[in-house]
Amino acid sequence: MQIEISGLSSPGAPVLVLSAGLGGLGSFWAPQRASLQARYRLVTYDHYGTGNNPATLPEPYSLQEMGRELADALTAHGIQRFSLLGHALGGLIGMQLAADYPERVISLVVVNGWLTLNAHTRRCFRVRQDLLLNSGVEAFVRAQPLFLYPADWLAAHQEQAEAADSHHLQHFQGTGNLLRRLSALMAADFSAIAAALTLPVLLIYSQDDLLVPWSCSLELEAALPQAECIAMARGGHAMSVTCSEEFNQRLLPWLQQHATV
Repeated sequence: MQIEISGLSSPGAPVLVLSAGLGGLGSFWAPQRASLQARYRLVTYDHYGTGNNPATLPEPYSLQEMGRELADALTAHGIQRFSLLGHALGGLIGMQLAADYPERVISLVVVNGWLTLNAHTRRCFRVRQDLLLNSGVEAFVRAQPLFLYPADWLAAHQEQAEAADSHHLQHFQGTGNLLRRLSALMAADFSAIAAALTLPVLLIYSQDDLLVPWSCSLELEAALPQAECIAMARGGHAMSVTCSEEFNQRLLPWLQQHATV
């Protein structure tokens, strides 16, 4: 699996891995890259089976396999110890890595994540799945921003949203891959192992997230031994995009304290 390494080149520089959500594309983190690569050896990647890492995913597919794919790619580049910033699915991959490779993961930031799938989030995923299967790829892609962004932001950024739609249609991961990744995501459940994840974890959530209720982050905080929460009042599920300046200002101080070698 291909990864992209940028930022500090010193072998002793702290490594920060960025992992996107269900879309899987490393470009999701564009609003954070400039500030992060000035401070870290930054790793971005497209999830296996998406973007620059095309493949037909096996069935069944699991979160453990997603973590192993990333761990193997990092090992191939000589990276053994790292911190990870993950959005939704990307954050769950980070928790899975912390469970399977505890000696390698220094700290985690989980953005709009969860301990186990919330009933509301399950409903949203089923709606998106139905759109894909019954109405096709274009309907699925065009509905996606409704789950990611606040209505007022989306109304004011239609040109940007339409450009993103075109990009996602051109780089669509394939129905089979998406359904396998979605199934793995929906099956993820950390309730039995959360207490064993003793690394520092920052949970950032948005109170107006349509897809993942903010209470999910509080539930996760209560289950993890060294977790703390930062709440953003608005920004939707993808607040790292819609309110990137505020998001970056809240993120960086915690990383400077915890994402060290």
